[in-house]
Amino acid sequence: MKNQIKSLRKAHGLRQEDLAALLGVSRQTIIAIENNKYNPTLELAMKLARLLQTTVEDLFTLE
Repeated sequence: MKNQIKSLRKAHGLRQEDLAALLGVSRQTIIAIENNKYNPTLELAMKLARLLQTTVEDLFTLE
């Protein structure tokens, strides 16, 4: 599954550390998600979408 997290995070002026802190996860989790090495839980995906002001469907796409 591909995602747009890195580009949206940068567009919002957030560092990986900032995003991790806002979501209550580690920076390593954000790195893994951004590099498509980890698919987040539905709860985390919804939190990411809300924080980045988009929808889950626009944030993640199936390959």
